Amino acid sequence: MDQSAACDVFVIFGITGDLAKVMTFRSLYRLEQRGLIDCPVVGVAVDDWSLDDLVARARTSIVATGEDLDEEVFGRLAGRFSYVAGDFGDAATYDRVATAIKGAQRPVFYLEIPPFLFGRVVKGLADAGLTANARVVVEKPFGHDLASARELADELHQYIDESQLFRIDHYLGKMGLEEVLYLRFGNTMLEPVWNRNYVESVQITMAESFGVEDRGHFYDPVGALRDVVVNHLMQVVAATAMEAPAGGDPGALKDAQTAVFRAVVTADPAHYVRGQYDGYRAIDGVAPDSTTETFAALRLDIENWRWSGVPFFIRTGKRLPVTQTEVRLVFKRPPQLGFGLRDADAPPGQFVVKLDPSTGIRLELQARQAIARSARPITLDMQFADQGGEGATPYEVLLHAAMVGQSVRFTRQDTVEQAWRIMQPLLDSPPPVASYVPGSWGPDVASEVVDGFGRWQEPWIVT
Repeated sequence: MDQSAACDVFVIFGITGDLAKVMTFRSLYRLEQRGLIDCPVVGVAVDDWSLDDLVARARTSIVATGEDLDEEVFGRLAGRFSYVAGDFGDAATYDRVATAIKGAQRPVFYLEIPPFLFGRVVKGLADAGLTANARVVVEKPFGHDLASARELADELHQYIDESQLFRIDHYLGKMGLEEVLYLRFGNTMLEPVWNRNYVESVQITMAESFGVEDRGHFYDPVGALRDVVVNHLMQVVAATAMEAPAGGDPGALKDAQTAVFRAVVTADPAHYVRGQYDGYRAIDGVAPDSTTETFAALRLDIENWRWSGVPFFIRTGKRLPVTQTEVRLVFKRPPQLGFGLRDADAPPGQFVVKLDPSTGIRLELQARQAIARSARPITLDMQFADQGGEGATPYEVLLHAAMVGQSVRFTRQDTVEQAWRIMQPLLDSPPPVASYVPGSWGPDVASEVVDGFGRWQEPWIVT
């Protein structure tokens, strides 16, 4: 199958689950609204639902996300739906899927189901003769360590080729790799200073003001490192640090992404702090003696020509003061000027790319008015929503990319393995968790991660 060809049917396994309720139906509705769906949508799940049940769930899910439902748009979307009920371990289920998509030449199968079911479903599809010209889209996590990531890939590769496998990471849907790369390399004023000669450190923050809430059963076996660092935040590292691709095809971009991961030194547990917010252990589904981290701060070093000597600091946590994801380049300080124009205590220049929940860029500089005795910090901000509107939602972008075969939005197996290689020492030798107060910036000991490079910068929050 030409993996750049648009699909002629979109099949969603697990359509009755929480992800579909929160993300998928809304994304399909918005794509329908923009005229970007041109195929039937088949839902598959174990629940004994009728088509009317599916349409009703779609309606309530879309409304619950805050969308202003247009009945004409929803009617067009509902008209695309069909539903297949059945156990994923039963061969008869896949026969019914085959009947439901009869005549389709370029199916896309989206597996929004737990990873332990991936192999079972892909085998069922293959045994039913449905994978020869298919794309298979899978949700993270892609394993829970390096060995399991390889085992999962080996299992799936028995039935489908790597080129058919599209791994979703929703951080590649909102100002992801392509957008950040264009910002870097499409602006001559940025590229010359985006390196070790001018940058002292890079800080990547993914802060969440909410907690684990009712997800204790899922979260407690996983923790912050596996949940967001090894996938979401490593994608941000790649977008920030990689070289320009050697060509315009998706393979060239993925080669460049993997190359920068190969240059990342395996993470050192001595530069890793884990935290757990007070009250976490009382959550339903969390072990009373849990040592799972809800906060992680670490340092990565990239040994290549562009970044040698520039630490990349990553922190993420739940129940922090704000919800914000950003990447921040902290520039080296200029020399002290003999005629006193620079305050020795002035903050360094910084360039910020805000990734979530809204997107934008900020430049933090020092400036001096003619009548002032000293310089002061100034900020130059731009919200993308103010310059043509906020972009599509991440799942909207990714589901459409899967439909039309834009593989650049999805992660390749060798890149996944490199990310796990980098993080494996932190999994093998984790430091103890330190408690922190909800609403704080994590445990105090997290400040030690950035020793010698100033302090953690508070995220840019638009008020």
